[in-house]
Amino acid sequence: MERIDVAVLTMNSERMLKECLNSIYINLPVNHLIVVDGCSTDATSDIVLEFQKKYGNVLFIQERGTRASARQTAISRVKTDWFVFVDSDVILSKNWFAQAQKLMKDNVGAIWGIEIWSVLRGQRMLRLFERFTLKIFEKRGGTHDMLIRRKTVEDIAIPFELHTYEDAYIKTWIEKKGYKVLGVYEPYCIHFRADNVWTAKKHIELVVSDLKFASHRPILLPSYLVYSGVVAYQIVLNKFKQGS
Repeated sequence: MERIDVAVLTMNSERMLKECLNSIYINLPVNHLIVVDGCSTDATSDIVLEFQKKYGNVLFIQERGTRASARQTAISRVKTDWFVFVDSDVILSKNWFAQAQKLMKDNVGAIWGIEIWSVLRGQRMLRLFERFTLKIFEKRGGTHDMLIRRKTVEDIAIPFELHTYEDAYIKTWIEKKGYKVLGVYEPYCIHFRADNVWTAKKHIELVVSDLKFASHRPILLPSYLVYSGVVAYQIVLNKFKQGS
């Protein structure tokens, strides 16, 4: 099986990092694991060291910057023809690479497995979420679990200030090279968002950010409204559980 480099961005990621890295080594044929860390102050570096001792193929880089500069650093260290970005708070689905490999056609530059929030319950809610998540990806992009053909981004220069929406920049860059960027239902990842996401304050911040992006892409407004509704529902549910 073709081996691939895997890039993970971290910053105080101890909450889910061990589970994330385990899922990477189980479901991907890892050539090198490239971890770009924003100088974490928690146990992130200790966890990475555990995997280095176990597998011996970890490249650990610490630098202060933005998410854009961290992705740029990771890309510069990739050596394999294809590589994967994996967020530090996701768990990859079983046989992730085996499923993605079937989609690695000559005209494909990247493959993104849909993210599924870990809090979602019920088939109806899940189907609704998946439908609108893919609609958002088509315009915004995403790098939660993205397999990328290296030659499509080897000359990319991601603007340093893009601490958010750097994923949109990467998607657009690949498409301008004439390649397809696929958003698919399988493979996928489970996204374990931090608890502070499910608060009213954080929700408002995310809504404001999303609306700024959607204001230039009105087609995304219905999808972001669905997202907002799912988050609001979860916030209410959390408060109900805490009160019971």
